[in-house]
Amino acid sequence: MMMNCCGLLTSNKEAVPLKSVEVELEVRDHVATVVSTLNYENKEDKPLEAVFVFPLPGDAAVCHFSAKIGQTEIVAEVKEKQKAREEYDDALSSGQQAFLLEESDQSPDIFSLSVGSLRPGESASIRLEYVTELAVQADEGLRFCLPAVLNPRYQPQGSGGSGGGNVQMTSVPASMVPYSLSFSARVSSPHPVSKVESNCPLDALQYFNTEQTQATVKLAAGHKFDRDVELLIYYKDAHQPTAVVETGQTSAKPGSLMGDPVVMLSLYPEFPQAVMSLVASCGEFVFLLDRSGSMAGSRIKSARETLLLLLKSLPIGCYFNIYSFGSSYEHIFPESVEYSQKTMEEALKKVEEMQANLGGTEILEPLKHIYSQPCIPSQPRQLFVFTDGEVCNTKEVINLVRKNSGSHRCFSFGIGEGASSALINGLAKEGGGHAQFITDTDRMQPKVMQSLRFALQPAVIDISVEWDLPKGVSVTALSPPITALFQGQRSLVYAQLTGQSSEAAEGCVMVKYSLAGHPSQNQLHFSLKPAEDTGLTVHRLAARTLIRSLEMEGRESGGEQEEGVKKKVVELSVPSGVSSAFTAFIAVNKGDGKVLQGPLVVRNVPAPRMMACSMGRFNRSRPPGMPTKAMAHSSPSYSPESLLPKQPPRDPLLQLVSLQKASGCWVLDPALADALGKTSREVEKPKPASVNQEVWATILALIWLHGFKMDAQEEWELLAMKAVSWLRAQNAPCVIECVEAANALLGFSVQKDALGL
Repeated sequence: MMMNCCGLLTSNKEAVPLKSVEVELEVRDHVATVVSTLNYENKEDKPLEAVFVFPLPGDAAVCHFSAKIGQTEIVAEVKEKQKAREEYDDALSSGQQAFLLEESDQSPDIFSLSVGSLRPGESASIRLEYVTELAVQADEGLRFCLPAVLNPRYQPQGSGGSGGGNVQMTSVPASMVPYSLSFSARVSSPHPVSKVESNCPLDALQYFNTEQTQATVKLAAGHKFDRDVELLIYYKDAHQPTAVVETGQTSAKPGSLMGDPVVMLSLYPEFPQAVMSLVASCGEFVFLLDRSGSMAGSRIKSARETLLLLLKSLPIGCYFNIYSFGSSYEHIFPESVEYSQKTMEEALKKVEEMQANLGGTEILEPLKHIYSQPCIPSQPRQLFVFTDGEVCNTKEVINLVRKNSGSHRCFSFGIGEGASSALINGLAKEGGGHAQFITDTDRMQPKVMQSLRFALQPAVIDISVEWDLPKGVSVTALSPPITALFQGQRSLVYAQLTGQSSEAAEGCVMVKYSLAGHPSQNQLHFSLKPAEDTGLTVHRLAARTLIRSLEMEGRESGGEQEEGVKKKVVELSVPSGVSSAFTAFIAVNKGDGKVLQGPLVVRNVPAPRMMACSMGRFNRSRPPGMPTKAMAHSSPSYSPESLLPKQPPRDPLLQLVSLQKASGCWVLDPALADALGKTSREVEKPKPASVNQEVWATILALIWLHGFKMDAQEEWELLAMKAVSWLRAQNAPCVIECVEAANALLGFSVQKDALGL
């Protein structure tokens, strides 16, 4: 279903009842609590129903929803979704006010908020609260993203939604968003806060104490809704293994999830250095690149450059293939081929021609084709997925990756503003890989090369978690089994503790695994004394983790078994107050009993978007006579290309890298001289007589990289290691003499040891 062209807002914007959004973020170590307040006002002369479809982080546990009208506050309850919808519709039919918050059936990072029956001139304030864990980035920063941009979801052909009425996504260009956003963050940790960075202008960081363990920061006024709000939080000496025990709710039944204490473990495995130095020399690397229209301009250019670096960094002896997709998909080779100079050149030639010209974002079919290919013996499959896309069948895509998780690892990259966190995180989580988000101001290459380093780490297998607890205390795992461990990356484990113990008691957890044939283990001793001031944050995150696992199980099982899983989810969601795919928050104002007069008018509140693409929908059936939400169409008159900054000429680093051979060496030719900024005569003359041309050329390239491009070392480190391995295999004479001559030619003083020779 494609978007059609028409305007959405009147020039005086009288049809949009949402006036402002205020967001308060509290970060404690690596857990974030977010409180959003949405202020509505009906300036029309008739009663309104306002519908706002907006994004939230895909792994957020939504745990509070309330509405304030005048001095009256109504706190919503979590109920089974169909019951909540019926209660909402019944309230509107009888002239009462009602508020409904529900998760999309297709994707857990899209929510619909319906504010029913705002009287003429009346204001309402909606408060929404959620908790989420912050992901650790490659540079050890913790990433928080407030999704302020909602890109329409691409709906694959033939997957039209069912149901009578539809709550549609409504979006406008960012410059036309008629409501304001204010955002403030308070950060606290046992470790000092060293800095907070953002892709948006921030007011200066303010510390509350001399230890600098508490700080606050605000978004500068005038956010334009042209990007998500991303915060990167850095602590000193952070990322140590920790355990937080949280006491249960006194009103809840002992033995239940909410009644018992829950422990949250943050584990950072440390692998033996001897094993980590082993870089895999095998593997099947499959790259899946989004070539839909929204990738046009700098995004597709950056993706091409990244594929160049990836292909140059692959180890000799591996296999690879490149798929690209839009409304259809293509692959460079019919099946994965062995990595060689010939196959690398053939692939790079095709990559150079790639444009963002394949239409929509149909990712399911190419994934099915990749999984249908037989795995190559002794070549573990590593899948790299690059997309800026929003798809409405997120759950179906993630389910497919999960079903095939035994045969591969999946590394995912969300490109640009508004990339779906549910899709990107879900692909990596279910595929046992790692997720990265790359905003339009980020360089793609460092993040992708970090993931390639993870992919080249030896696979960790036979992972198990064992507990040693005091007598009388038993443990119930709430998290799914750990399927992937990477050096320096956090694994979270939630568990319910049942039984009595003294506050001085200690527990111990051991993570056992096998790495490159070596059995290893990490252990953490922790106190069973409950933490103070965490409220029910840990319980809610644990409930959300268990709910998501059960939802996945339900989608896989189908039929009667699915109904049983749905019942379990509802029984967990309602008492924990955490929403799910099968429940919704509902609040009805039975207040003064006055019945609204006149017909109810529906207003769709627009979310900002970056550019036009196809869109998906919420499916909602409504009783006869109730208003149907009409689909709001918009399509900007600008092209995606015009939104993107002009790119400079080809980077000298990429020029040099493009000349490297698959074996790791360089050839002494005019193209290399040009990349080094010299003439052919200048680079040929200082070559020691006994050294062959390829050895000399390779040492020149390595000296140039170390001399000119140390700031981008993470981008070229793997291909330089390959060059060094090639040089060692040559047993070349006069290496020291070559290094000295190359330094003299290029004006550096790089030591032989620094090159790894």
